[in-house]
Formats: sequence, C-alpha cells, structure tokens
Amino acid sequence: MNNKEIQNLIKFVAKSGVAEVKLKSGEFAISIKNVPEQIVSSAPAPVVQQPVVAQAPQAVAAPATEAKAEEAPKEAAEDANYITIKSPMIGTFYRRPSPDKDLFVNVGDSVQQGDVVCIIEAMKLFNEIESEVSGKIVKVLVDDATPVEYDQPLFLVDPA
Repeated sequence: MNNKEIQNLIKFVAKSGVAEVKLKSGEFAISIKNVPEQIVSSAPAPVVQQPVVAQAPQAVAAPATEAKAEEAPKEAAEDANYITIKSPMIGTFYRRPSPDKDLFVNVGDSVQQGDVVCIIEAMKLFNEIESEVSGKIVKVLVDDATPVEYDQPLFLVDPA
C-alpha cells in the first residue's frame, strides 16, 4: 500500500464510525483504531457570578463594530474564490521536510497538482501532502509544528 491508499483508508475509517480496522496482505499489516473523543470531568466547574455594573452606552464603539462586521463578509467573499487544501488526517503539520531544509511552499508560490505542500506526521510516519489543485498559494492557515485535525484547512490556493 502506498501513502495515498493509507490516507484514503484512514479517511474511510474516520467517516464510517467503525471502531477498528485491521488489514493484512502478505507481509504488510495495518491496524487503524478510531477512538472517539471523550470529555473527562471529575467534578462540575463552580459557577462564579460577577457583579453587573451598568455603563452608559458609548457612541464610539458602534461604528467600530459596524466596520468589523463589514470586513468579515468581504474576507469571506474573497476566501470563497479560493480553493482550500485540507488535512487528510490527524497529526502534526510541518512546512518543511526537516529543520535545516527550505519550506515546501510560501505565500505567493505557484503549485501544480501533485506538488508536495507540507508533511503531516502521524504515529511516527511522515506523510507528504500533495496539492490537489494548480494555482498560487494565497494563505497558510496553520503554524509550523502544530497539531491538525482531519479535514482542517491548511492552505488557500487561488486557482486563477
């Protein structure tokens, strides 16, 4: 099995809700466990009520809030024109093949379909993540060496 087939199998197991899948073919064997997230709480958190202090409304705060509200739809509209490269698995996101090497891609770089854009390390396996589209990298959405979730957006690509 190659990395792409393993990634597809991990995606399938995550979506299917199956607890565990074991696959053996000749000398190759793989076991994928889908562990549901559990919230552990030993005692309920205490509720502390803060005294409420009434303040006079401020006229200056309203225009600033309206300006921010206008910027959010503009950003969303701009991002709608871009294609998102998402994480195919849970793991740690790396922008370079090793600490002493250059980044795979920077903002403004052109990528072709199949180009490696990052690595996601999962269970001591370093999986190269390839671009599924051709275009220009517009935004990197994840910091280097941080954990990522399945289907989490990693990059925005302008296909134009």
